[in-house]
Amino acid sequence: MKSAVSEKGQVTIPKAIRSKLGLNPGALIDFSEKNGVLVGRKVGPEQDPVQSVTGIIKIEKGVDEYMAACRGETE
Repeated sequence: MKSAVSEKGQVTIPKAIRSKLGLNPGALIDFSEKNGVLVGRKVGPEQDPVQSVTGIIKIEKGVDEYMAACRGETE
């Protein structure tokens, strides 16, 4: 797969490679050069740990009602 370098030095990473490596918007990549070859390595966790669990609890009531029930404050 080929990609051209823009005037600003930007390169588009092909979708197939982004998907395979889990490169989502905001992912950090560390670039280096080794024997004339450009090397890019994904840096840090794949996903923010808080983001990975956001929204996994499905409740039928509102948050206030749910919290009241957890505290035993239901009517």
